[in-house]
Amino acid sequence: MTTPRTRLAWLDALRGLGAIAVLLEHMLPWLLPALPRQYVFNVGMYGVLVFFLVSGYIIPVSLEGRGDVRAFWISRLFRLYPVYLLVTVFVLVMAFWIPVRTQVPRDLSAVSAHITMLLDVVHVGGLADTMWTLSYEMVFYLVVTALFIGGLHRRSGTLAIGFGGVAVVAGLVLSAPLLKGPWPATVSCVIFVVGVVCLVSGRFRVPAAYVLAATALVLLLFAGFVPWLGAAILAVMFIGTAIRRWEQGTGGLWPVAVATVLVALSPVWSIQAGWWWVQPAAWFITMALAGGTFAGAMALRHRSLPRFLVWLGLISYSVYLLHHPLLKLTYAVAGDVRAMQPVVQVTLSTGFVALVLGLSWLTYRYLELPMQRLGKRLAQPGLSAGDSMDSSGSVVGASTKRSLSSSDPTG
Repeated sequence: MTTPRTRLAWLDALRGLGAIAVLLEHMLPWLLPALPRQYVFNVGMYGVLVFFLVSGYIIPVSLEGRGDVRAFWISRLFRLYPVYLLVTVFVLVMAFWIPVRTQVPRDLSAVSAHITMLLDVVHVGGLADTMWTLSYEMVFYLVVTALFIGGLHRRSGTLAIGFGGVAVVAGLVLSAPLLKGPWPATVSCVIFVVGVVCLVSGRFRVPAAYVLAATALVLLLFAGFVPWLGAAILAVMFIGTAIRRWEQGTGGLWPVAVATVLVALSPVWSIQAGWWWVQPAAWFITMALAGGTFAGAMALRHRSLPRFLVWLGLISYSVYLLHHPLLKLTYAVAGDVRAMQPVVQVTLSTGFVALVLGLSWLTYRYLELPMQRLGKRLAQPGLSAGDSMDSSGSVVGASTKRSLSSSDPTG
């Protein structure tokens, strides 16, 4: 079965691939340990890089298409937090039976970091293992907002190269976070909450955007678990944006090539590059596969795509956040699956995937979609009919809005 061609179907298909890759990375060692696994590349990081390229491609242009910082942030908050909070509550309830990860501090810094989602960049472990990537999504949103307000948002290629260069330098000179202790999480939480209120309300929006972006970048480089990786991830996201600029005819591909080389080199001499998957061969192959997947999907964007893959993309956020807590619960209920017969492992694995996909569809249908619609409704009050905001927060008319929305990939 294929789905009709739409502007976003290929991006949904990419999200579906990314979610399945991360699911397999976490599931296979526990439920199908006998399955041969060649550690040529990291399946989970491949999926994460695909996600980051998709976000980089679509998020900045979405903000520009709306031309409305307030509406953008309301939509982001109502897109990210409902399922995130559901999983947070789920993990805390399970804590009566399954202990919370030891990486999560038992103090105010953990609460603060989870409120902002800036977990990885304030060196705090997430309640669910996969929450770490949301830190970089949030940093990207904050930086993109400041660039948009400052009129610098179209310099995506330069930014991709810049963050790639920072990743290389950070890998050479930083061996651990410089800002330590619980205070970065707590202080950044206060700044984040006040700043987002300003972005949404419109009061002090411009200084708030700059302070939020500066705070996010300082945390990324000086308080994050792995500074070079944080900068490399930002470079990857701006590579996605630069590809979009090239597609629109407003930028070239050479910055994409330069930034890609810098990201590939960033762990080669890094002091912190101790994992197997950032060794040159594995890292290069992982990057090449993620980039090739994105390029292939982009080349097929005008064709019909498998309906199941596009559906997976729609529920991918729920799949991404739900699967790891459910995996821990499955292991706690079923016992050590690795010691069981292969037929039992296959049966449990099939049932687990069906459970994750079924619950993810339910959370998408009855939580994500209603909250997204509520966010859209809440984004409307405060503007006169047919008006929206320009990058500085001033009102622009309906005719201008129509020209802006023509490039909005979110429709």
